[in-house]
Amino acid sequence: MKYYKNLLITILSIFIIAISNTQHYCAEKKEGIENFPDSYKPYLLELQKKYPNWSFTALYTNLDWKYVIDNENKFGKNLVPKSYSDKWKNTKSGEYNVEVDAGWVDSSRQAVEYTMDPRNFLNEVRIFQFEGLSFDEKTNHIDGIEKILYGTEFYNRIVEYVNSAGSTITTQSKYSDLILEAGKTSKVSSFHLASRIKQEVGPFLSHSSISGTVAGFEGLYNFYNIGATSSSEPMGAIKNGLQYAKDGKGASQQTKDKYLIPWNTKSKAITGGGIFIGSSYINLGQDTIYLQKFHVTSNSGGELFWHQYMTNVLAPYSESKLIYTGYKNSGMLENSISFIIPVYNNMPEIPIQSPNINENDYISDNTKVYADVTNTLNIRTGPSTSYEILTSIDRNVVMTRLAKGKQSGELWDKVQLPNGMIGYAFQSYLKEVPETQIQDINISIDNPVINKGETKKINVEILPEEAKDHEIEYISSNKKVATVDSNGNILGINSGNAIITVKAKENNVSDEIKIQVYTPVTDIELNVENLMLQVGDKFIINPIILPTDASNQNIKYQSENSQIAQIDNTGTITAIGEGNTKIIVQAEEGNITKEIQITVVPKLQEEEIIFNETLNVEQGVISGWNLENLNASKIKEQINTIYTIEIYNHTGEKLTDEQRAGTGSIIRLVDENGIIKMEYKIVIYGDVSGDGKINSMDLLVLQRHILEIEKLKGIFMQAGNINKNGKNPSSLDSLIIQRHILGLKEIEQ
Repeated sequence: MKYYKNLLITILSIFIIAISNTQHYCAEKKEGIENFPDSYKPYLLELQKKYPNWSFTALYTNLDWKYVIDNENKFGKNLVPKSYSDKWKNTKSGEYNVEVDAGWVDSSRQAVEYTMDPRNFLNEVRIFQFEGLSFDEKTNHIDGIEKILYGTEFYNRIVEYVNSAGSTITTQSKYSDLILEAGKTSKVSSFHLASRIKQEVGPFLSHSSISGTVAGFEGLYNFYNIGATSSSEPMGAIKNGLQYAKDGKGASQQTKDKYLIPWNTKSKAITGGGIFIGSSYINLGQDTIYLQKFHVTSNSGGELFWHQYMTNVLAPYSESKLIYTGYKNSGMLENSISFIIPVYNNMPEIPIQSPNINENDYISDNTKVYADVTNTLNIRTGPSTSYEILTSIDRNVVMTRLAKGKQSGELWDKVQLPNGMIGYAFQSYLKEVPETQIQDINISIDNPVINKGETKKINVEILPEEAKDHEIEYISSNKKVATVDSNGNILGINSGNAIITVKAKENNVSDEIKIQVYTPVTDIELNVENLMLQVGDKFIINPIILPTDASNQNIKYQSENSQIAQIDNTGTITAIGEGNTKIIVQAEEGNITKEIQITVVPKLQEEEIIFNETLNVEQGVISGWNLENLNASKIKEQINTIYTIEIYNHTGEKLTDEQRAGTGSIIRLVDENGIIKMEYKIVIYGDVSGDGKINSMDLLVLQRHILEIEKLKGIFMQAGNINKNGKNPSSLDSLIIQRHILGLKEIEQ
């Protein structure tokens, strides 16, 4: 980290001397939320619910809370900017606003208590001050390192470096390989090392600290800017860091050997720098940012409260946000991350309040309130939307208001949730729970089946009688099926089932009822109204029950003369013998029937008719036409038959050779005696007007069908189903026509 004077202030020499410490301590780690004090648990459980791969370890310092604060609350040990309010600053006579360093003054006891109370920072952002920085074989891996490096020039990149002679050396390792190996060697989290590199030298390999090309320091590298203290000289900080990479700034040979100095390869710089970072704090047991700021534990069991990396009392708070943002932007929040969180003896029952929060803005309270919101209510770490969200609670959750806000502007209350979590909620969304509450709700309805478009009212009984005027709410589980208004009127929207719930606003008392929205059958649409088949032919009819969301979609079929034509329960007609008959199509509901006129003729032999191979003949319908060859004469050229070909348009008008055929046109084969031997229908996909062209007229006709202004029938239904999925033409088919008209994609016939 760069040691700029206004950011990281050197600890005063009087505190480098070990402070006398007579209290005996022996820190102990216990992994798992169950091993934390109760006042920690609700916050950690909320985090684990959101991030199940995170793990939490309680660091029992075995230090008394007052003893810790007494030792940290020494003049000059913890500083805040002079611009902060007096609540943050030491106001003792002779010490108030005394600049320990330029712009920085001694902090108040409350500031120390607030920043040292871990319970204040158990949210998804600030908890990163407790992230374990020691190397963990289980969680540190190449993929995770690459995720951190994503968006930089280090990502998935083979390492190259310049030696002191100016030659470029290409290695066989990637930066992620070097960082993982550095973590193993230094016993420092490789994720932490990767994040530190991003923070110190940014995303580019051209950064002067790692370019290897700075004059006078050719072939030297410093990935963590160790020793890069400020200087008035141009590039002074960079050169100071590279001087450290060169000779450790006069360090002993033993120290240089320990840190692999000189850092004349990128591998040595990344690993040696990692060893430096680890040996200074992490390997001594101060393996979180919090512990580097507040020296409350030591691997050696030595003196406490002096080996502190920084004096800014809010440093862990600030740096945790930077780390969180890096993890979030790298998509790593779902990864396995370990947190080590201190626990002290005799801690206050309620977490220490931030000095930013003015006690005069609140009135002590002990009222039961509930969240009067439509969906959920955010509970925050402080009284404004600039504070992090602790959790979101469902409406009607009853909580205790510890303090009622009387601030100017937005009003915020301090609340405690049923699980013990303490936070702040916007006062306008809180309502007091009345002394007499609703104890029971009973609902009923005359008939739980509601027709589409129908409205029915729920009958509601509230007990006890004196609570009958209390507020209740009505909720539909599926608003696409049924809605319910504030008066309990249910409106059927679409076929299906929904649960209507009536719930007290003041608590969780509720009752529910299941209703069914029923859509009656109003009509049947057929894709054919009359049909000529040859003996042995099969034809599948595709009737559509209207409306399309009708609850009962069952259809029954019947043939008036099964010796001529038969139909099965799938709608498949089979031509049996010559003659005429009717097929009856009947909706199971509503006594709605439609008829199809059937004419069965003898089977044509292969020599009697041959179609052009480009045409598709199926169930008496011919498709596959070229839109340029739809004149009657062109159509006749594509059919080789011994019979006379007559072509009629969809209105029954016989076409001359020059006239154009379209959807619904009939090709009729007639023998010398004028007897019709067979009929075929023409379908042009997209031509729903029947004129043999695809233009804006067809688009208009199809849109009128979709809007149920004027429905397509018979063969025109098939022409409108351009994507050929056998369904009722829809807006998708309309879009296909538009693309055809615009010349973007021609409709396939």
